[in-house]
Amino acid sequence: MKKKKLGIIDILQLQSAVVVYSLSTVAAKLASEHEFLSFKYILFFGLEFVILAAYALIWQQMIKKFQLSIAYANKALTLMWSLVWNFVLFHNGITPFKVVGVVLVVIGVMVMNSEVAE
Repeated sequence: MKKKKLGIIDILQLQSAVVVYSLSTVAAKLASEHEFLSFKYILFFGLEFVILAAYALIWQQMIKKFQLSIAYANKALTLMWSLVWNFVLFHNGITPFKVVGVVLVVIGVMVMNSEVAE
């Protein structure tokens, strides 16, 4: 089976699924900031499950449309989105080592998405 070249729309679809998945980590972090079984803990913990359920439905559509190796390579960009959420929402710093790590992952994903990876 010949691999079709991924277009910008394809990449955006895959990344939208990854963004949804990365938001589950945000909900988990928010839950962890509250007392166990408090209202806010249960709220954010429940939100995490809702996000993961939505992600599962979206992901099923993605793996129908894309080769499994391509879909999973793009899932690695969860690291990048987690770094973004960590900085934007939780005001935690971004170190040069973290940037280098994410850049290496992005390069790997680009290689997997390219025609060279055939």
